[in-house]
Amino acid sequence: MTPRTAGTGTAAPPTPKQAPGTPEALGPDTQEALFAVPGDPATPGTASARFVGPAGAGPAAPAGLAAAGPVASSASTRHAAPVPPAVPRGPAPAVPEVEGGAPAEGPGAAPLRFAVLGDSLSEGVGDRVGGAWRGWAALLAEGLTAEVLRPEGLRPGGLRPGGLRSEELAAKGRGDGKQGPGAPGRGTAFLNLAVSGALSADVADVQAPRALAFRPHLASVVVGVNDTLRHTFDIALLARRLDRVCADLDAVGAVLLTACLPDPGRMLGLPPPLARPLARRQRSVNAVVHALSDRYGAVHLHLADPVWTEDRTLWSADRLHPGERGHRAVAAGFHRLLAARGLAHGAPPSTEPDRPPPTRAEDLLRLATAGTGWVLRRSRDLLPQLLLLAGAELRHWVDGTGTAPLDARADDALTAALAATMGG
Repeated sequence: MTPRTAGTGTAAPPTPKQAPGTPEALGPDTQEALFAVPGDPATPGTASARFVGPAGAGPAAPAGLAAAGPVASSASTRHAAPVPPAVPRGPAPAVPEVEGGAPAEGPGAAPLRFAVLGDSLSEGVGDRVGGAWRGWAALLAEGLTAEVLRPEGLRPGGLRPGGLRSEELAAKGRGDGKQGPGAPGRGTAFLNLAVSGALSADVADVQAPRALAFRPHLASVVVGVNDTLRHTFDIALLARRLDRVCADLDAVGAVLLTACLPDPGRMLGLPPPLARPLARRQRSVNAVVHALSDRYGAVHLHLADPVWTEDRTLWSADRLHPGERGHRAVAAGFHRLLAARGLAHGAPPSTEPDRPPPTRAEDLLRLATAGTGWVLRRSRDLLPQLLLLAGAELRHWVDGTGTAPLDARADDALTAALAATMGG
């Protein structure tokens, strides 16, 4: 089944009420917390996240942005990080201010709230800075508003399982009229709820409620690869979960960011009988993401295209997570799409790394530690079923039917999942 291309979303919902207990946005000369998300006592390792608003007024930074296009893959440009191609989108839905907040324009405006939901890709695995993961979402957050004064919040030693990462990002500037997300005069409040290994169920049941309490203006929902690597994979369940997450975020006025992803079997270089079942699953996940992106008018980035998957300089040693260059390419791609819709006013993230790539010894050490643990976990869960699926592939080849029956079965499951989720 051919995935649908995302398009224009529905009309914007009415302005939501301010959440009880949420402090009002403060003036330009303060350094008080504008919003706090408490740690979850039921989830070990969670931490409170605090966000700081604008600390002073000054000249507005230039609002013009240089559009970053894909870099051709050739001998002369193979070390340049390509920005994955975009899907054209319609007008962005209006993003309302929380009632009781700061004025809609000027240096006292309430900060842009950016929530990040997902797994290790959005957690930032592969882009380590100062003992913690940074990643594409943090890089994008720095380019949403006119000027970042004080990025903080990266904890030494990385993130604890189930934890939150907070970044305090403040901007200064002079309001220049209508105050949309990321406009000059706003700071950026950044809440990263993504956790390595997260499944669609984790995003729907754990991360989404906390993101909704944050009342984001922008919310990224990028998940699904880990679902394809589980013996419990069910495309209908995944579609229902992601539809619920997107619907709830859309209902509070959030502009959604989504991405389709490369299939892990291809990235890992698995033999065809093992890779094909994973490829079918990832194609189904991507088709669901495309359909939901179209339904909710999401800002969608294609990360499954060859311009992304075939450039090894974008990937870390494990071939499942981007390196710094790859995370920068993702951030630049999303920034370009957001800027085209008037939702990003800061400088676009650089696609060039700011530190040398890991040495071969460092890559081997990571593969021997974190990589070994990942293989052992997947061996207990996915490998037995994957071997059964590979056996089915081989039997069909021996019978002379090839992959057609298995492809048709996957297409039928996807069609049923989309019909049940999308209502037709």
